[in-house]
Amino acid sequence: MEDVGTPEYLLSRVHSIPGLGGVLSLLLAASLLSCGSPGGRTPAKEPPKSVPVTIGVAVQKSVPIQARAIGTVEAYSTVSVKTMIAGQILKVGFSEGQDVRKGDLLFEIDPAPYQAALKMAEAARARDIALKDNAEREVRRYASLVEKNLVPRQQYDQFASSAAALEATVQADTAAIENARVQLAYCSIRSPIDGRTGSLLIQTGNVVKANDIPLVTIHQVVPIRVSFFIPEQYLADVRKYKSAGTLKVEAAPQDGKTGAVPGTLSFIGNAVDTATGTIQLKGTFPNTDRRLWPGQFANVVLTLTMRSDAVVVPSEAIQTGQQGQYAFVVRPDLTVEARPITTGETIAGETVIAKGILAGEKVVTDGQLRLVPGAKVEEKRATGR
Repeated sequence: MEDVGTPEYLLSRVHSIPGLGGVLSLLLAASLLSCGSPGGRTPAKEPPKSVPVTIGVAVQKSVPIQARAIGTVEAYSTVSVKTMIAGQILKVGFSEGQDVRKGDLLFEIDPAPYQAALKMAEAARARDIALKDNAEREVRRYASLVEKNLVPRQQYDQFASSAAALEATVQADTAAIENARVQLAYCSIRSPIDGRTGSLLIQTGNVVKANDIPLVTIHQVVPIRVSFFIPEQYLADVRKYKSAGTLKVEAAPQDGKTGAVPGTLSFIGNAVDTATGTIQLKGTFPNTDRRLWPGQFANVVLTLTMRSDAVVVPSEAIQTGQQGQYAFVVRPDLTVEARPITTGETIAGETVIAKGILAGEKVVTDGQLRLVPGAKVEEKRATGR
């Protein structure tokens, strides 16, 4: 009996069908040949290709330990200038936004009423001095008469009391003259600090009241301060390193157009804000080039100390996965390992590795998307232009 499962039987049946014999014979032959190579062997697979990547090296070096925050620039001191007396403004001695020095004339108030008051006080003292001198002469005259029992003792005592009262009156007149001179001096309002004036709120010709609205506000901008807040976890280190010496602070305006301005830490708040868990600090900056301006926001960097044995890698090597941060470490055989790491501060494009990578090990800094653990890599070569 013929075996119905053999290729020869199948071909004989196909040929029995008109028109299909030739085509199906070719298809069946191709199918049979494709089932394997001679001897039943499969062709060998090609070796996996290396993934081109950029490689960096972990290095050990000294890095600063820093705290970063966003701060607000504040004037070193601010004075709201008010008048101590009432009167009419005769002169304004500056322009809005002008730099002024301590002692420069800002405003002049009509001095005529106060000059008249001074003259009146001087005249009153002159009159009382004359009366006092006359009373003292009477006292001396009656003293000799009392010794000779020519006048009653009571009359002598009256003249002595009058002389003492007039002495006190003269002293009061002297105080009144000093007060009148002070009031007259208040007619010239001068700057109490070096600084920059703001908007002028009172113009020439206006009548002002004593201790009323501010006439102008002056901000001292050289030097200047920057106020910022850091988490309370830094407080112990700040106090520790501050007691050992001066702490360096840098502030850079957020406009990105100017570099950082160096300064020193000058103030530590006396309490932690319980609502935010932060402590207020202030840095003082010479600001001679006036890169910092009151009211600006600035990026602040407080340097606490230097760590001499830190291991750092390029920040591009740091990856984040479901299990946390990791980096692809290149083994000597040019395969990669996805190694979990613990990171620290990031400074100038480099990240401190607290745990997971040793100095001298190589890490992948570019091309991680095509990598899996155990993949073969090759370092990209720089191409010239």
